[in-house]
Amino acid sequence: MEKHFCLDDSPVFRMIELDEVDSTNNFLRRFGAPGDRRMTLVTTEFQSAGRGAATNKWESARGENLLFSLRVMPAALPIRRMFAISEAAALAVKAALNAFVPGFSVKWPNDIYFGDSKVAGILIENDLQGSQVLRSTIGIGINVNQRCFLSDAPNPRSLADIAGHDVERRFVLEQFMEHFTSLFRKIENGNIAALDAVHEAYKSGLYRSGEEHEFADEMGTFYAKIVDVEPSGHILLCDKEGLLRRYEFKELKYIL
Repeated sequence: MEKHFCLDDSPVFRMIELDEVDSTNNFLRRFGAPGDRRMTLVTTEFQSAGRGAATNKWESARGENLLFSLRVMPAALPIRRMFAISEAAALAVKAALNAFVPGFSVKWPNDIYFGDSKVAGILIENDLQGSQVLRSTIGIGINVNQRCFLSDAPNPRSLADIAGHDVERRFVLEQFMEHFTSLFRKIENGNIAALDAVHEAYKSGLYRSGEEHEFADEMGTFYAKIVDVEPSGHILLCDKEGLLRRYEFKELKYIL
């Protein structure tokens, strides 16, 4: 019989379930030492100050979606490869959603899309020590059962809307944790082969990869193709004039 991944009484991580909090990332920032477990997972039914990347807010109706953060303590992950945490989280969310409906992709750096609609977002905050990553706090919001979105976000959609029926949120979380813990165990010691394998898997599932689309940077809009993402997380585009363009996070905008 196939073994079912269970969130309860895990020897790998501590789980904390909250009814309401300002944000799960903030909660973990305030939370004490993780004890003898390398991961701490906190979930909530509602966030009063949920955050996306930079200053963006994250809209989520109470009790309809997944709102959670995971704090991990890598054993020996070098700073130059810390984007692997983001890659592993994005791959795990994508795999969890694909278990219900196939066809999800990762919009660089770490949003999860179905077609041109955003279904999940990820916010990662890293603490560094010397040349290594001391801890990463991974905040994730997944639109699971919400059908009506009131904010001015241009393209939100939920798993339930795509699947045509409501989905048990805990099953989605179990799928995520099963995939993420497997990936994290492979990369947390800085194993180059494992890091490279995760990186290639991340690149193979990119939204709009290899196709010419419209983008924007501080100089204006242009058409280009995504040609690569570096292990550092920088994205490389080739525009219509053949010029190679390299961007850090928040320097590039997709025109949807």
